[in-house]
Amino acid sequence: MTKPSFRPETSSIPTQPGVYRFMDANDRVIYVGKAKNLRARLTSYFGNQQKLHERTRRMVETAADVTWTIVDSEYEALQLEFMWIKQYDPLFNVRFRDDKSYPYLAISMREEIPRAFVTRNRELKGVKYFGPYTQAWAIRETLDNLLKVFPVRSCSKSVFDNAKKNDRPCILAEIGKCSAPCVGRIDQAAHKSIAKSLGDFMNRGDSSYLRSMQEKMALASQEQQYEYAAQLRDDIAALERVLEKSTVVLQDQTDADLFGLARDSLNAAVSFFIVRGGRIRGNKGFVIDLADELSDSEIVEQLIKDVYEEKPNIEPNSVPKEILVPALPTNKEALETWLSEKRGKKVSFRIPQRGDKRTLSQTALANAKHTLATYKSKRSVDFTTRADALAGIQKSLNLETAPLRIECYDISHLGGTGAVGSMVVFEDGLSKKGQYRRFNIENFTDDTDAIYQVLMRRLKYLGETQNENKFSYRPGLLLIDGGLPQVNAARRALVDSGTEDIAVCGIAKRLEEVWVPGEDFPVILPRTSDELFLLQRIRDEAHRFAIEAQRKKRSKSIQSQLLSVPGLGDKRARQLLRRFGSATRLREASAEEIADLPGIGVALAEEIHRHLNKSVQESAESASDNQ
Repeated sequence: MTKPSFRPETSSIPTQPGVYRFMDANDRVIYVGKAKNLRARLTSYFGNQQKLHERTRRMVETAADVTWTIVDSEYEALQLEFMWIKQYDPLFNVRFRDDKSYPYLAISMREEIPRAFVTRNRELKGVKYFGPYTQAWAIRETLDNLLKVFPVRSCSKSVFDNAKKNDRPCILAEIGKCSAPCVGRIDQAAHKSIAKSLGDFMNRGDSSYLRSMQEKMALASQEQQYEYAAQLRDDIAALERVLEKSTVVLQDQTDADLFGLARDSLNAAVSFFIVRGGRIRGNKGFVIDLADELSDSEIVEQLIKDVYEEKPNIEPNSVPKEILVPALPTNKEALETWLSEKRGKKVSFRIPQRGDKRTLSQTALANAKHTLATYKSKRSVDFTTRADALAGIQKSLNLETAPLRIECYDISHLGGTGAVGSMVVFEDGLSKKGQYRRFNIENFTDDTDAIYQVLMRRLKYLGETQNENKFSYRPGLLLIDGGLPQVNAARRALVDSGTEDIAVCGIAKRLEEVWVPGEDFPVILPRTSDELFLLQRIRDEAHRFAIEAQRKKRSKSIQSQLLSVPGLGDKRARQLLRRFGSATRLREASAEEIADLPGIGVALAEEIHRHLNKSVQESAESASDNQ
């Protein structure tokens, strides 16, 4: 691949901090980045193009020019990068996607008569948002309780205008959940003050507001203002019900945002917890496609920018004093300076190490893992996505038809012993677990020989009368977990079995490249493409199935040895394996440790210990004789 013609002279690129922009042939900005050292960063784009990740390589190929701007510090570079990303919305910059649409409690503070309502639209102008919340019914119930204390208008414009025209308030005013500004029961300034109090309570969500109300209630009672005291009592009860729905997670009433991160080779998912006054006030999830090999620190930096930067017509997320992250972001100091300016007070990043914050970080991680699994599951079961993936595989491998049946093979062994081959089957992009097969391999020289043996045993069934296990069905593609040597071994098996018209390819884990027989270079599929996602999923399933089969084989081997011990039955053999967890740990255990298991005496424990070590010694002597 030729190097880009627009590559600037290395000596012309400054070594100071700065921000750079790649443009296409139409002068559209397609990527914005920042660097501590512009020369070091930009020259990395113009080296060996094969070593670049697919998305980065496409960006460089699309670009027709690159420009840069020198700044005095990393912080200035961060600010300029923010501004340009918002201005140009570049195609190749990382984009976070909400994994779903969340409900928010919103207050339209810029209206003459502010309104409180529940919405999923985050792009309304002049609206203060609180949340997000996971369930719409929960925030509606919360709002219903809040209106008893803060009787803010919650009706739509048409309902408000109709009540004003007819000089007749709605039912909410009659039951005390609206102060009825539509008919002049309260003036605009007083109503706006109530709306502001509601916003202040939602923003803090702690018990300080309740304590002040309790003090007012006690004072009113002392002054024999019993009706006012009773009203305050009811208001306190309503707010306590609201706070009860917010789980206390941090006992020190900390204000913090906490992020959990889960990832695989293609995607990353983030869980975002908003904690105010020690209580969870909202949470949401994000998913990104990992176009580049980003580190956790780089993902966190991109995430912080996305969460806290101001977006057009969208109320920015409030910045707490503490942001708890799974990894400290790159450019930590610059980000802390930026967020501190937004908050007006110091903001710091921390990785939770112990206590309640560590516990909450584990909860965030569990939520992120669930978000990632849900995203991948939805992507797997969607018919259109599967069809596109199969069509993409057909095109990339130059197949005559889409491979509706794909069989994938993997080999698992432990130091050359206990080898097992796995075969998994996917039809129309979905697994067919009833058609999975395991192959025990007694003697083999290496993985390529094992692949050859497994395929020769499998391919001999093709063309026979179809049986209920469908083992004779003809695959459209054989997928091998491995690189070119394994693929060539599979091709040799196809030729030797007379079925060389079946397509075969391999997928190697290192760079996720796809190998086909007879080619010196792999097929590089786009890292975020549906076809690569499907091939990876099939490969990972074959690997899981092979590992599982190999472990079961090892377990049966040690269990059979245990069953040959006089006086030891199947039940106690299983108890031993459960107690020690593995054959290795059981062999390493002393007779005294084995005797600690209920039902096994000292004599039986010594016999078990002697028998297992005798088996190991015999195996070693046999191996020595064979050399």
